[in-house]
Amino acid sequence: MKEAAGEANMTVITIILITAIVAIATPLITNVMKNSQRRTCCLSAGATGTSGSGCAGDYDEAAYNECMSDNQNN
Repeated sequence: MKEAAGEANMTVITIILITAIVAIATPLITNVMKNSQRRTCCLSAGATGTSGSGCAGDYDEAAYNECMSDNQNN
């Protein structure tokens, strides 16, 4: 009986750890994906890179905005 209780405790601990890892990893992955999308749209619009929350260099702002809105809908 002791062994069964120990296994049940380990199962609960495992579920809690998996939940904690998912809760931490999801926002990090979402942030990486958004930054990647922004960088891709900047480069597709002709920018030389990204700067802060926008594109760096001379770029087509309409193309950038279209790219961002197209990717938001998918």
